Amino acid sequence: MYPYRARFKKEIVAEFLPPSRKTKKDRVILLCDGMPGIPSKQSLALFLSQKGFWVIHPRYRGTWESGGLFLRESPAKDILDIVHELPKSLRELTFGKKFTLNHEKIYVIGCSFGGAAAVLSTLDPKVDKAVAICPVVDWKASRSGERKETSNKSYPAYLKEAFGEAYRFRPKDWAKLYTKRFYNPAFHTGEIDPQKLLLFHAQDDPYVPFQTVESFAYRTRAKLVRFKRAGHLSMNRTVQKNWARIKLFLK
Repeated sequence: MYPYRARFKKEIVAEFLPPSRKTKKDRVILLCDGMPGIPSKQSLALFLSQKGFWVIHPRYRGTWESGGLFLRESPAKDILDIVHELPKSLRELTFGKKFTLNHEKIYVIGCSFGGAAAVLSTLDPKVDKAVAICPVVDWKASRSGERKETSNKSYPAYLKEAFGEAYRFRPKDWAKLYTKRFYNPAFHTGEIDPQKLLLFHAQDDPYVPFQTVESFAYRTRAKLVRFKRAGHLSMNRTVQKNWARIKLFLK
């Protein structure tokens, strides 16, 4: 089954799949990508669809097929804009087919850069729970990870050179990541509901320091599942291998 495509708020393009079997209640999972990377989550979307979930996989504003500028607004807002538009029916863009979606539960799963969006989404009452996999929870503390991803002294310059127009942003918007408040879960530790958040992280992650996530989990009292040797975790592999634990948490 290939995913359908929809557009939210006129700018955000997303792939989506309905559940592969009928369910009594509609449950929705939004997938938040890491960055940089190719937005390919079809196998994970199919896995979750077969488990009875609606799956929506958006491109942040200013990235890939979506319009707008990347980081002009928080990527968490992109996710919540979709959450708040969901009561409407979904219309796929190829043939105009409409899908009725009477959702009861909304969940968010994010990895790395997208893990921050997953964490911050829990601040909205319409999001029931979120799973954050090796999430960036403090941009200043994680800045050293950028230097391990490329020999280019400027990470924004590296993105422009390696990914071209896939990420369209202004230098001043990129700089907002290090201003403490912008798209930064560490600024909201006192607001996080630990019952809504499940964290996964590896102690040997070379890009997102384990200590930052461990400290964040301690301060928020969110559940942290840790691995000794797993590197920078993959969303696809982590969700599928740990589905029993995630399923129990979502319930």
